[in-house]
Amino acid sequence: MERKFCQSCGMPLTSDNKGSNADGSRNEDYCIYCYKNGRYTQDFTMAQMIEFCAQFTDQINEQAGLNLTPEQAKEQMRQFFPNLKRWKRKDE
Repeated sequence: MERKFCQSCGMPLTSDNKGSNADGSRNEDYCIYCYKNGRYTQDFTMAQMIEFCAQFTDQINEQAGLNLTPEQAKEQMRQFFPNLKRWKRKDE
């Protein structure tokens, strides 16, 4: 089974952490932290999202079995985020 990621913050999506559409149904593309009731929860640029997500480097390391520094995590996000739906059409 293909692993799905939030198309805003890159978090792995599970049945428990999917966001919600305006009609209350589960959104298949975004997590609960990024998308609620059919809207983004934060009005971030991609750079702001990367800075925000970097504060969770310890949790990312624990879940993924990595040992990244916050700067290394940010660099990986800079490579990964432009491929996510929310950021594909945005110019930073």
